[in-house]
Amino acid sequence: MSAPTVELRRPEGRHVRHREMVWGTTVSIDVRAGENGLPAERVVRHAVDVAVANMHWVDAVFSTYRPDSVVTALRTGMLDERRLSRRDPAQGAVLDVVQRCREGREMTGGCFDPWAVRGGFDPSGYVKAWAAERIADDLVAAGCANVCVDAGGDVVTRGAAAPGLPWEVGIRHPDDPGAVTWTLLPGDGAVSTSGTYERPAHIVDPRTGRPAGGARSASVVGPDARLAGVLATALVVAGRDGAAWFAGLRDWSAYVVDPAPAGTAWSLGRDRYARR
Repeated sequence: MSAPTVELRRPEGRHVRHREMVWGTTVSIDVRAGENGLPAERVVRHAVDVAVANMHWVDAVFSTYRPDSVVTALRTGMLDERRLSRRDPAQGAVLDVVQRCREGREMTGGCFDPWAVRGGFDPSGYVKAWAAERIADDLVAAGCANVCVDAGGDVVTRGAAAPGLPWEVGIRHPDDPGAVTWTLLPGDGAVSTSGTYERPAHIVDPRTGRPAGGARSASVVGPDARLAGVLATALVVAGRDGAAWFAGLRDWSAYVVDPAPAGTAWSLGRDRYARR
């Protein structure tokens, strides 16, 4: 799945970086040195290797393009959700994702609905952010305290980009790939961006079955990558109408560009994430 472009500001310093083609995009891992430097290279490399293996496990379980994935079995009717077992790691992960997708659908008044797409249940818009957050937390648990995982529009950060310098995520304007509309500081959090300006029909309004037209782009920043992905997609569908359900969320901010021809940029929620 392609995604709107974000720009990650990375100061120079010791680092380990890895890029992997998976989930229909390029996923990048950036491990930065902290006050005490980097962990031993073998520790970092092993942690990155485990992260890459986990990316491909997620693809094998959740891909809608693989005939052998659990999600494909659900979509084709070969597997009934009621028969999924938490004793199986892959099926248990799918059950967790199904539950969170239902919660997201309810929270957004149906503007996020992975069941209302052609072909049946497609959680791809949730899974990418969910998996990026799991990978970031696994890297931290392995000793890599300063991490960024950038999964094509879903960015998860932990720690700092360099001692005393926060991670900065720049959000491009839909009309100008070289223009940064907002620069966000997610801290130990996440930024998720969805939009229709690169692939106009790939986000569908579940309420109508037609391409979403509420906003040209929406970026959401907060403490939970999984929910950020849900909210960003839902705001592209709902546009300004989404402010009604977004306003009740604590510790979240959204940065949105209206549909053309207006192209007006607006924000809602807490502004603590924006660089001043």
